[in-house]
Amino acid sequence: MQVMSRQGDSIDSICWRHYGRTEGMVEQVLLANQDLSHMKPILPLGTMIDLPEDVTQPQKQMIQLWD
Repeated sequence: MQVMSRQGDSIDSICWRHYGRTEGMVEQVLLANQDLSHMKPILPLGTMIDLPEDVTQPQKQMIQLWD
């Protein structure tokens, strides 16, 4: 999937908007888009970004109230 950056977007904000989290996803997006690592933190308006499919599922810790 490809998305175009909006005004004031960063890789973090795009990951949060698309995946709902940044943990582990920023790294995957940077691997899929090698040229983004050479840009400033705030991406230029209209930058095309390839978003890889999210293959990792976040780990949720369960709390047991009673044993």
